[in-house]
Amino acid sequence: MNLYIVRHAIAVDRGTEGYEDDSQRPLTDAGSKKMKKIAKGLHRFGIQLDSILTSPYVRARDTAKILAERYSMEDKVFFSDTLIPPGNFESLVFEIHEKYDVANLALVGHEPMLSSLISWLTTGDKDARIMLKKGGVAYLSSDTIYQDGRATLQWLLTPSIMVEL
Repeated sequence: MNLYIVRHAIAVDRGTEGYEDDSQRPLTDAGSKKMKKIAKGLHRFGIQLDSILTSPYVRARDTAKILAERYSMEDKVFFSDTLIPPGNFESLVFEIHEKYDVANLALVGHEPMLSSLISWLTTGDKDARIMLKKGGVAYLSSDTIYQDGRATLQWLLTPSIMVEL
């Protein structure tokens, strides 16, 4: 399985009037525009996606929607509470195994959860120092994620690199 771990794009700042509920913060206009360029870069880079699993928080849903539109797969976006911080990685892997029998899956979520997930999948420990910027993408591959919850980090790209693709 190929996992594409995507951090949501730039969102309205925490504590902004009208968005006191953190789960309701949407992407900013600049965040949406940049995410469209990132999605275009992924597509041009030849990345294939079969499904997108996203946190139900608005900023993650907005990010997943932009990816889905670029890939013409709006009907392949699914929501998972296991991607709400702080997350439960064992439950996430179990959910992927039970519900998403695909070769290429994007996971859209939040920091610091996603960096901890990458660390846990690659080292077995949640504390590796990994930084996933807003709109950043990490590619992990695994033949045994369902058996041992382990993966190999193939690459991690910043938003600015993705925009240049």
